[in-house]
Formats: sequence, C-alpha cells, structure tokens
Amino acid sequence: MTAHTTRAQPDGDVPLAPSRRHVLYEAVATLGAAVARLARAYEADPERCRDLQQDIHAEVWHSLARFDGRCSLRTWVYRVAHNVACTHVARARRRPDAVLVGLDELAEMPADGDGDATDRRLDMSRLLALIHRLPPLDRQFILLHLEGMDAEDIAEVTGLSLVNVHTKRHRLKKILAERFNYSPRGGA
Repeated sequence: MTAHTTRAQPDGDVPLAPSRRHVLYEAVATLGAAVARLARAYEADPERCRDLQQDIHAEVWHSLARFDGRCSLRTWVYRVAHNVACTHVARARRRPDAVLVGLDELAEMPADGDGDATDRRLDMSRLLALIHRLPPLDRQFILLHLEGMDAEDIAEVTGLSLVNVHTKRHRLKKILAERFNYSPRGGA
C-alpha cells in the first residue's frame, strides 16, 4: 500500500497525504505566537505552560487529519487549541488552589494596583492574572477578542450565538476599560 492510502486508522481518522499535513502544519506555524500567548493566558506556571503548548501542538498535528476546510485553518487551530486548554483548565480546577470567577463577579471585584496604566508590563501581568481567574468559556472569549478575532469567528470557535458574543464583548470592553484604561480596537 502507498503512503497516500485512505484506509481508516484505528481511531477512525482517515490519514492525510504526508505532504498535505506538512503544508497545513507549516501554515499553522504562523500562529505559533498566538498559541504561545494562549497557553500563557491559560496557565501561569511556566513549566505547565510549556506542557500545555506541547499538548496543543500535538493535538493540532493530530487533528489536521480531520481538517476538511469548512472553516479557515486559523479558526480550526484556535478551536483545537482552546479545547485542549479548556481540558487543561478543567484538570487544574481539581487543584485546591484554583479559584475561578465569571465576568459578573469580575466586574464587582476591586481593581488591583493603583490604576496607573503607564507600566505595560504591570498591566500585562495584571491582565494575565485576571484571565487566569476566569472559567474556561470566559477565558476563551477574552483571549479570542484580544487576538483580534471578529464576532462571527468567536461565535464559530466557541459555539456561542452571535448575540451572546456581542453581549459578552460589550461587558468585557467595559470591564477592561475600567481596570486598564483599555481602548478597544474596532467597534462592538
């Protein structure tokens, strides 16, 4: 049998021709920085973050056999990455030190620091700390928004309705504006 066979694998996947999978993964490599940011946002511990990045890359590689082009490769990678990260968070929730809050609770919490937005590093650190406290769906939403994805793409990746995405985006922008003097890109 040749390498380009369509014989089903034990896990049900139909293998891609090796050259096609490599081409797709090279395209995915352009999203490497976004995957690294996503992993840092989901995991504060540097070693666990590296493990999460490896898990994401392994699952993206494996999932390319199922990629059928019904969405963009970028959307596919984000969907796979967020699913892996959400599973990671769900496992981490079992740790006794895990405390997650939703956007409603976050809006009610006092802001950390003195509100001085001149130190970008401090703001980024505060933002990541805030993101680490969110449950997986809110975390996924904020990360996709901060990566500049539009509402339709966020809805496709998360499975939320477009109306729900717009509502969450409005609430998120308000919270970020209050905490970080955030000036959002584009409209709601």
